[in-house]
Amino acid sequence: MIRISNMVLSILLTTGMKRAAAFTPRALISTQFGVSSTLPSSLFSTTDDSSTNTNTANPDNRYPFASVEKKWQTHWSENQTFKTPIRTAASTNPKKYVLDMFPYPSGAGLHVGHPEGYTASDIMARYWRMTGYDVLHPIGWDSFGLPAEQFAIQTGAKPAITTKTNIATFKRQLKSLGFSYDWEREIATTDEDYVKWTQWIFLQLYKTGLASQSMATVNWCAGLGTVLSNEEVINGLSERGDFPVERLPLRQWVLKITDYADTLEEGLEGMDWPSGTLSAQKQWIGKSVGCSIDFDVKGMETEKVSVFTTRADTLMGVTYVTLAPEHPLVSSVTSPDQKESVDEYVKTTSSRSDLDRTSAKEKTGIFTGGYAIHPLTGDSVPIWIGDYVLGSYGTGAVMAVPAHDERDYEFAQKFGLDIKWVVDPLKGEHDRDAGAYTAPGVSVNSGEFDGLKTAKAIKNVTYKLNEMNKGGAVTTYKLRDWVFSRQRYWGEPIPIYFPVLFPEGVDPATQDPKMEGCEHTIDYDTPFAVEESELPLKLPEMDDFKPGDDPAGCLARAKDWRYFQKENDPKWYARETNTMPQWAGSCWYYFRFTDPKNAEAAFGATADEAWMPVDLYVGGAEHAVLHLLYARFWHRVLFDLGYTKHKEPFKKLVHQGMILGTDGEKMSKSRGNVVNPDDIVNAQGADALRLYEMFMGPLEAVKPWQTSQVSGVVRFQNKLYSVVKAAVNSDAAMDDETEKILHKTMKKVTEDIESMGFNTAISALMVLTNHLLGLKDQVPKEAAEKLALMVSPMAPHLGEECWNMLGHEDSLAYHPWVEYKEELCVDNTIKMGVQVNGKSRGEIEIAKDASQEDAMEEAMKQAKVSAQLDGKDIKKVIFVPGRILNIVAK
Repeated sequence: MIRISNMVLSILLTTGMKRAAAFTPRALISTQFGVSSTLPSSLFSTTDDSSTNTNTANPDNRYPFASVEKKWQTHWSENQTFKTPIRTAASTNPKKYVLDMFPYPSGAGLHVGHPEGYTASDIMARYWRMTGYDVLHPIGWDSFGLPAEQFAIQTGAKPAITTKTNIATFKRQLKSLGFSYDWEREIATTDEDYVKWTQWIFLQLYKTGLASQSMATVNWCAGLGTVLSNEEVINGLSERGDFPVERLPLRQWVLKITDYADTLEEGLEGMDWPSGTLSAQKQWIGKSVGCSIDFDVKGMETEKVSVFTTRADTLMGVTYVTLAPEHPLVSSVTSPDQKESVDEYVKTTSSRSDLDRTSAKEKTGIFTGGYAIHPLTGDSVPIWIGDYVLGSYGTGAVMAVPAHDERDYEFAQKFGLDIKWVVDPLKGEHDRDAGAYTAPGVSVNSGEFDGLKTAKAIKNVTYKLNEMNKGGAVTTYKLRDWVFSRQRYWGEPIPIYFPVLFPEGVDPATQDPKMEGCEHTIDYDTPFAVEESELPLKLPEMDDFKPGDDPAGCLARAKDWRYFQKENDPKWYARETNTMPQWAGSCWYYFRFTDPKNAEAAFGATADEAWMPVDLYVGGAEHAVLHLLYARFWHRVLFDLGYTKHKEPFKKLVHQGMILGTDGEKMSKSRGNVVNPDDIVNAQGADALRLYEMFMGPLEAVKPWQTSQVSGVVRFQNKLYSVVKAAVNSDAAMDDETEKILHKTMKKVTEDIESMGFNTAISALMVLTNHLLGLKDQVPKEAAEKLALMVSPMAPHLGEECWNMLGHEDSLAYHPWVEYKEELCVDNTIKMGVQVNGKSRGEIEIAKDASQEDAMEEAMKQAKVSAQLDGKDIKKVIFVPGRILNIVAK
């Protein structure tokens, strides 16, 4: 759905994500309860042919996954088992809204990495139903977007057709995995009734002044026929297709997200989100409190270069000023003798994206020949242009203090510019040959500010600039307004139109701008909103929707759609030919899921009250910034307009870790390392895929796929199935050991699911299964029932079938979850190692509160211990309760 910048990915990897270490299932299982029960090596062997059993026949009591999964998927569908309950003011059950990040239905279908997050959210949805919650667990499709359009162009089909086909593939695959979605609430951003309300929300933004037109410098790609984000441009080429990209000023629709910068940052406080994502959002918003400073331009009375800094104390160390290549003053401050060189530099730099420029190891620049005037000293300061300064960030200019800024230092070193030291450390000395000193300290070489510590110096310099009308305190943000236009076909039409103007004296009633040669202009300065009653504004049918080199977009070629007249009005009007970005539909879909059939509103107040906010939101870390930030922005606007009672949309956010290919690389068709989940489901079953993905390691960890290891969970399924079969006709009573292991398992599985520690929950079930398997035909029916209930969130087909085998006719989907007794989860005895003269000689089992005398009595019963003490005098006994007994003897 959304790409992630290198900066954001770095933040996430260092603060919020982890990579799975080498994983040994048997070692994990053996640490679950401290019980003696362990699993046989055969459970994780990859040589048993049961891992590829197709179950066309079932002669050896293997779990017949193929017939069972078809049976229960049919049952759930026919009985609408997971239909969302209707909540009213009288509803007494608590609610859980469980949501997956909107999947984008690509032509390739799912690979095995995709179901990981869907499985995690499905486990929670199933668990919460069984614990008494009303659950909303919907699914839909983020079906607009450039990839669908490009795929349609390449195949010669229309995107509406290819998108519908892709959705059908995704839907089949998701259904085959047994996810408990309420399919009655399925939506797609391309549905006409959904487009209507997306356009309606845009109009609310427009009416409140948050959507407006602007001339913005953008990354224009003629090959794709659209504007690209900085993250979509690599070395001057489009990430998709390697088409040339140039920086051009274009008329764009812009959403004023900067008006909500403070609100969006403040809303992050107290959120149950990964720390890396919170950091990424805060850094993207980039709130800075500092000082604005105005440098007059030498020889130009009315022009000035404004900069922003958080270190006003270093003002006396400015030795040059740097402008972004796209700064509006570049041409006017450039001297005649530098004009040709500067023009060539600006042209070369303009083809590179902001991300390319800021991440480049080597900085480039050129002297303009012009000078600024230092606001405090009146000295002339050379004006340079540098690619490390961005026109889209701050003022597009920086005061360069190379002694105290690393970028400025590198630039100054490369071009031989002056370096003036104006801050010294409070203690010790700084090695000036080692680079810039950027820490706080004490001002030096700064005239009246000498001797002031950094905080005081900042305050005093800012005050003086304010007194001189040369600057003052100001708060700025890295966050830029959201460029909302896309010059492509497959997106929501923007519901705006403009007057068409003809030469003076020409009667509009006699003209037709759809005809070639009809002289006219479009008055973009006078936009009109489409009437809400006329929504949705639909896309026109087009046989040729390929991009062109016209920044107005391919819709400009649909003249019969673009130009129109109103009833009883001879004037002509032209529709907006830009479409919305793919972000638009994914900004509010969580609202529509609460009320998908509402024809009168995007969502109703009752639905908002009943289900919002989303209790659990699961999706990839690549959506950590833009999707989440844009969705929060739209949500806050709707909150301010009174359409929702909730300030934030997502209470808890979880990022599943990426599943890599077997080569340890990200799965992609180009690498040839994609594993199709259909292959796993057909060979080993949906539950096997679900169990394996949850058993691979912690949910948040990055881990490589290994198809051969799926056989381990296949054996687990077979063993569990055998245990339940043995219990069907058993009247065996529960022995004490089994009862304790069962209650420990119920406690651990419950706690692990609550914390989404699914790998350890599954391993606990493996321990219990192994114990019950050892009972052969004496498996207590109660234990088998509890086992079926506990496994069902992870392996729902297996759980349902086992429950049915044990005599229950109804689905277990809403059966109460297992309950454990705390007293049966506590061990009354412990095992303790015994040492003689520091060397291990045995192990004893004693009461938890046993005394040293009790421990010694048990130790002396051990043959190895008594043999080591034979003929010796005990000189000392070291007893650490619950941990060790060490006998010193000579």
